[in-house]
Amino acid sequence: MKDSHSLDLKHFITADPEGIRTLHMVIDGMHCPSCVALIESALKKIPDVIYARVNFSTRRLIIKWVGENHIGNDSLQTITNMGYRAAPFDVQTQETLSQRESKFLLRCLAIAGFASGNLMMFSIPIWSSDAFEIGVGTRILFYWIEAIIAIPAILYSGLPFYRSAWNALKLGTTNMDVPISVAVILATCMSLFETITHGKHAYFDSSVMLLFFLLIGRYLDAKARGKAREAAHDLLHMMIGFTTCIKPDGTYETIPFSDIKEGMVLLVAVGEKFGADGDISEGTSEIDTSIITGETLPQKIEPGSRVFAGMINITAPVRLTVTKAGERSLLSDIIKLMEVAEQSQAKYVTIAEKISSWYTPVVHALAAATFLGWWFVGGIEWQVALLYAATVLIITCPCALGLAVPVVQVLASGILMRRGILVKSGSALERLACITHIAFDKTGTLTYGKPELLAPESISPKHLQLAASMAVHSKHPLSQAIMLAYHGALLDIMVTEVPGYGLEAHTDTTSIKLGKRSWCAPFEVVDDSVLELWLSIQDEKPVRFTFADRCRDDAPNVVQSFLSHGKHICLLSGDRNEVVQDVAHQTGIHHAMAALSPTGKHEVLKSLKDQGAHILMVGDGLNDAPSLVEANVSMSPSTAMDITQNAADIVFQGEALSPVLYAWEMAVFSQRLVKQNFVLAILYNVVAIPLAVAGCITPLIAAIAMSSSSLLVVGNAMRLHFCSRKHP
Repeated sequence: MKDSHSLDLKHFITADPEGIRTLHMVIDGMHCPSCVALIESALKKIPDVIYARVNFSTRRLIIKWVGENHIGNDSLQTITNMGYRAAPFDVQTQETLSQRESKFLLRCLAIAGFASGNLMMFSIPIWSSDAFEIGVGTRILFYWIEAIIAIPAILYSGLPFYRSAWNALKLGTTNMDVPISVAVILATCMSLFETITHGKHAYFDSSVMLLFFLLIGRYLDAKARGKAREAAHDLLHMMIGFTTCIKPDGTYETIPFSDIKEGMVLLVAVGEKFGADGDISEGTSEIDTSIITGETLPQKIEPGSRVFAGMINITAPVRLTVTKAGERSLLSDIIKLMEVAEQSQAKYVTIAEKISSWYTPVVHALAAATFLGWWFVGGIEWQVALLYAATVLIITCPCALGLAVPVVQVLASGILMRRGILVKSGSALERLACITHIAFDKTGTLTYGKPELLAPESISPKHLQLAASMAVHSKHPLSQAIMLAYHGALLDIMVTEVPGYGLEAHTDTTSIKLGKRSWCAPFEVVDDSVLELWLSIQDEKPVRFTFADRCRDDAPNVVQSFLSHGKHICLLSGDRNEVVQDVAHQTGIHHAMAALSPTGKHEVLKSLKDQGAHILMVGDGLNDAPSLVEANVSMSPSTAMDITQNAADIVFQGEALSPVLYAWEMAVFSQRLVKQNFVLAILYNVVAIPLAVAGCITPLIAAIAMSSSSLLVVGNAMRLHFCSRKHP
């Protein structure tokens, strides 16, 4: 990692129209939630910094300020001065830091384990005999040999804890590594003192084994957090790679994704990722869109098709004209939204961080009270009292509490992302788990939002072919619906569009119209309000084409599932009453309100909230935006307008409605895990601390218990994967 002074951060800093600058960094050297609090606190003291948030699980920092770019360098320098290593975020940097941390912890662990095994050869004879049997001289010799083995191992293997503790103390504060370091150093110094004075209270073996078990916990914890980061890494890896650029002179050049510019033409071979958003300009192929949409079936692309960065070309080479590259691509936007969501503070995160901030003063006071109480009141030797105090320092752990929420949050967001569900707000799952009412919009939410031709088999092949041959010349939704329903050859006829009426074609002997009833069949009388087009052929009876916006296939099942869980469901629509009631009947919704304006929908939700309801609003239209904001939590399909997606807390991909149900089930399960993790972390401290104060636990057992508590919390959070596998 470069020195902070030599880094030019301007290429990593982004600025929005309001002048707020943002920098993403990755931080190495954090070991506990206290480190997060230290860094955030120090950064917020820098003038003009308005936001600083570190994610302990992903090691990523987002800092925002109003002012010049040099504040980014000041922030980097502040972090470096605290003893942490920071760099502008990129995937390689984060992976390098993670790998380096794992290797260092593994090296420390190996040294501590090797030393522990050798120390046992001398400790067992001492433990299994008294001074008379083994002889005082032999015991002293064994203690000196233990000291020679243990002290170098303690000095090196304890570095992860000493460095972290020293960094905190330099700033006049503490973290969880301070008491651990104090306990190890005190036990070692006491053992050395006893060895020099020919005493009997030497515990070199305990100090080394204590570090050994602490390092096991820390190493496994680092691995588990790496597992939790996989979802974000999967996405970030999609932003890395090389592609072939076709230059204006027709020559080819291989360039990294980071060098792609808008307007470039790229040649994407079979099996390659698309490195940017763009339109297919040449070639036909199939693509894997699962990274963006969650759809597992390949999708056909042809000239004019829109593709997004991260999708994979499957069957044939194509040429892509880039419309959005790098930071402006859809995948980049998704990653940023995930980061913002993971950095957000849910209620339980705030509680955990407050409790963790009380940890250090409380645990030091407890350790001091234990030492003084046992020595002065209990009347035991000061060496044994010191051992009890060291046990209290080790066993009291806020790490499990600090991990209780973030690890669940990161895992849940990653699992949902793989299903094409993007969680934009850190507290969205917490709010989603508490809903009592669900309000659905109709068009584009319960329905596909695309009209389909009804009963095409009832239309004669001749008329359907003629209508399709004319409709192919129009982008009108009803013309597109005819095209989708017809799969035969098209007639070669000249078609002109008559604005406001429809399409018209002429052959040598016949005039043909496709369009409104008033234009094509003015004398036909129809008593319904179904969407329609009429085909008029000179001297023939006009043919009527009817259309409907079909309900999503799984909408009735999703509604029934929510009803079976006791949720109240309503349909709010601005459409006509008969259409709304028909959709409500098809989906099994008993409470439907039609002809509602955006204000009307908003008022309905506000009234329900006033009655104590916790509402999930699912909508996609511009008229739904106020309701999405008013609801306790909101979801929107990815086909929704930008303003609607911006207002929603969660955006889901694909043609199905089941992501709404799946997200709710994951939210309920993840909140259950968060509460369980809280109980586990608090229960551990409630049970372990009194036992340690009472002298019932050795430092070795304390080290095992402390490491186990963090792993237990992480392991409990991993159960989210089992929940996800229940839903293929």
